[in-house]
Amino acid sequence: MNILPAQYSASATSPYAAQQTKSAFASSDFETFLKMLTVQMQNQDPMNPIDSADYAVQLATFSGVEQAVRTNQLLESLQSQFGMLGMAQLAAWVGQEARAAAPVFVDGTPVTLSPNPVAAADRAVLVVRDSQGRVVSREDIPVSADPYEWHGTDATGAALPNGQYTVFLESYYAGEVLRVTPVEYYAPIVEARGGAGGTRLVLRGGIEVLATDITALRVPPNGARDQAVPRTGT
Repeated sequence: MNILPAQYSASATSPYAAQQTKSAFASSDFETFLKMLTVQMQNQDPMNPIDSADYAVQLATFSGVEQAVRTNQLLESLQSQFGMLGMAQLAAWVGQEARAAAPVFVDGTPVTLSPNPVAAADRAVLVVRDSQGRVVSREDIPVSADPYEWHGTDATGAALPNGQYTVFLESYYAGEVLRVTPVEYYAPIVEARGGAGGTRLVLRGGIEVLATDITALRVPPNGARDQAVPRTGT
């Protein structure tokens, strides 16, 4: 199969070459393609003319590639719109409190824990470990799924140094450990970030969690969110 004349190659100086991109040929309009095809016919070797089947192949190839490019452009547009929609929805989360099983940032502010002891448990023990994995606190708490306010203290009741800690719940029955589970807690959302691994939410203290790991949202009990967002009205 013959190819287009050199004056229409990507390196030539022409309106077509000036508009070259990754999909320049495929994205050019059909009329331009027909003009180029006409030039190809005019410059063919009279002694070795191009077979008519070759023209059909070129037309079919151009049409197929053009359709594929338009499909890709549509998919990219939809992906961008969905991404913007997702971030727009997540923007409403900023300022609210999210509940997740994640490291807890301790800075002297009480933390609302959401323990979930085993249904058959007769005792629940809160276990706190520091960033080195050392147990710094163990305390009995009510055997209940009700929110529990933890003040960030160690085994002696003294305030823990500022930093990240992991909190677990040991569920007991008749003195035997039934299960040890991470404890979910509430923390303010300060930022939402998109990325290849999915949308991540940044909680107070720089704690990052995937948006899919959030199990509940609530407005801060102190109304801080409402105060931070100006309202207008009549």
